[in-house]
Amino acid sequence: MTENHAELHTTTPAPPAEPTIATVTFLRPTIPVPAPDDWSDLPDDTDPALSIPPMPTTAPAIGPDDRTVVLETARTILEKTPAAEPVVRPGKFAGTVDLDDFDDAPLIPAWMYSTEGWAAWCGVFYRARRRDFRRWVRRQPTQRGHVRQFGRGVRRSHEWVVGFEGVRVQSASHTAHVLTREARLAARHARFTPRILGSKKELAMKAAERATKAAEEAVLLHKKAKKDRNRARNLRAGVVYGPPLTAIGTGYVTGGGLGLAAGLLSTFAGGAFVGRTPYDEEADWSSDWRSLGDGDRMTAPMLDASFRAAKVIGSEETLGVVQMPMLDTRGAWTTILDLPPGVPAKKAIRATDELAAAFGVEEAQVSVAKRGRAGRIELYVSRDLPFTDKAKPGPLLALESAADFWGRISIGPDVRGIHQSISVVERSGLIGGEPGAGKSASGNTILLAAALDPRVILWLADGKGGGDLEPFEHLCERYEGDADPEAFSEMLDELLAVMKARYALLKKLGKRKVTEDLAGKHPELRQLLLWVDELMLYTTDDEYGKKITRKLRNLVSRGRAAGIITFCATQKPGSDVVDTSLRDLLSIRWALRCTTPEASDTILGKGAAASGYSAKTIQSEMRGAGLLWAEGTNPTMVRADYYTDEQVETLLERATQWRRAAGTLPSGPMALAEQLLQLGDEDAVILAHLLDAFHYDVPEMTADWLPGQVLLDHLKGQGLAVTAEKLGALVVRTDEEKAKRPWGEKGSRLAGYPLGRVEATITARFGLTA
Repeated sequence: MTENHAELHTTTPAPPAEPTIATVTFLRPTIPVPAPDDWSDLPDDTDPALSIPPMPTTAPAIGPDDRTVVLETARTILEKTPAAEPVVRPGKFAGTVDLDDFDDAPLIPAWMYSTEGWAAWCGVFYRARRRDFRRWVRRQPTQRGHVRQFGRGVRRSHEWVVGFEGVRVQSASHTAHVLTREARLAARHARFTPRILGSKKELAMKAAERATKAAEEAVLLHKKAKKDRNRARNLRAGVVYGPPLTAIGTGYVTGGGLGLAAGLLSTFAGGAFVGRTPYDEEADWSSDWRSLGDGDRMTAPMLDASFRAAKVIGSEETLGVVQMPMLDTRGAWTTILDLPPGVPAKKAIRATDELAAAFGVEEAQVSVAKRGRAGRIELYVSRDLPFTDKAKPGPLLALESAADFWGRISIGPDVRGIHQSISVVERSGLIGGEPGAGKSASGNTILLAAALDPRVILWLADGKGGGDLEPFEHLCERYEGDADPEAFSEMLDELLAVMKARYALLKKLGKRKVTEDLAGKHPELRQLLLWVDELMLYTTDDEYGKKITRKLRNLVSRGRAAGIITFCATQKPGSDVVDTSLRDLLSIRWALRCTTPEASDTILGKGAAASGYSAKTIQSEMRGAGLLWAEGTNPTMVRADYYTDEQVETLLERATQWRRAAGTLPSGPMALAEQLLQLGDEDAVILAHLLDAFHYDVPEMTADWLPGQVLLDHLKGQGLAVTAEKLGALVVRTDEEKAKRPWGEKGSRLAGYPLGRVEATITARFGLTA
């Protein structure tokens, strides 16, 4: 080792550097170590771990000359350490373990064999139980405390005992009170009705008997409901309170005070077990705030709290519940409330947003309307967002005969599912909303009802030019589908002339306005519907906009009594589109979804949004829904009946058949000859037959020139004795037109008349064109 070490240093050209070696810590041996001379005398079965070379008992001084001694000692220890022998596992095959090859020694922990082990185990157990006790003490003031658990268990048990039969009893009691009051009033009316009135006295007595019988039945139902409620509560009370009382009484009788304590402890444990689960926020009926949006039921305290939060009533005021909150078949809550004295219903209507936030629902789910008198309201809160389900087929599909436009027209269901209808007799209307709000589908409810009544005359103008009204074109007497303001202005001029003629006929008949009977006797007074789609294109035109607005205002203000009904629809409701002077004359207003409250007010009228009626609150999912202000003092949220394109086509086919059968189906453009014949003038009849002579059955065989003799023969065949002189005086030709032309197979040159000259004579004489 010394030689090698010296040789290692001699090979280095530089002066020998002090080598870096691992730090060696000297451990003083505590057991005797065999001398090196005795290693060979160790038995064979001696543990190899004892075959350790001798180590000095004192730490050697490590100097420059002693490093070789330390290194030699370390190498000797490493060489004498035997390698670990491989472990031979039992079993048939090497590497497998037989799980059943164990001795019968019991599985007893090592700490159980000594006193020190038992002491350590007891210390651990004591500290763990002490921590458990502290944790239990800290848990008691929380919702997981046993006292709180017992309180929740008692509350839940009591709520189960009380049940829900009380709602039925309250409803029966309310019904019995109402019917009893009505029976008392009916009896008083019958009592004070004089017998000399005869039939009235008898009817009053019968009404009193019916009211009394209904009241008695209601009282019996109330008593039966109370009896059923008491019986059910007694049974549940026996199930809940019987076992604890039995345990406490039996423990006291058998064990005295100790048994009483055991019974109370068992009762406490049972109550804590029932209330072991704390109330969460959604199901905690004992919390200060309850929300319909979280699935809670509507109660009088909830109503008071919600109306106070919405600032409708004061902090010390309460609501009067006229009709208790009930769930309808649609799963919505409805109730009738009396506001405190001095609080008007419009204050609650304006606070729809705040009430919706207090109830935890969307604003569209809350409907507040006046009911009967100024301080009484009806509150309706739907479970889901209304008008988002699939629309049901409209009632017009079930018609087996013609509709009656003089009667009420079906519009659609409201938020309560009640179908709404309106009357358009002597009225006019405005439909507006943003694009995609369902304006075309909503307008179909009125247009289809008018088309299915063969007595209604249709005048339609499509300002959109998109073809929405094109399926109705063949049913119209006048139709403007090119979105041409000039053509629509001329159309209004014609309609104003029709209105003037109707008033002249009414004056002649001595009538003030058109009625259904009068229109039946005089077909020229039938109802006339003017429908203007996309009014914006016409009223905003630079040249004709103001003229059209003025003509529409004249027509709407004066046409109602003449049987002319005007409806306008627009996608951009604004003051520049619908002038206020025109809007105020339109009595039926239907505001679909709008982007701003101002746009909604353009349709419903100024101040409607401030009063709580704004079409801006309509959600985009509620397509076809709108605020309809047709009857009553306030608008109503209604969704229009929806008809698919196929259903519209089917209904229009029925309308065509019924109008054809009634003789009111408008014909197409009349030929010039037919227009002449309708004039009844002698010269017009001659000219009409002259046109027939030029035109044959096949249009391609129309002649441009015919000899005069051919025309005279044709007129003679029609029974008209017309000479050549009379024909020449009627149709005046130029010298060039009088020139003879070849005719026939022989090519004989004859004088004749060109077709253009005959048509020019008709235009100059009667103002008619082909």
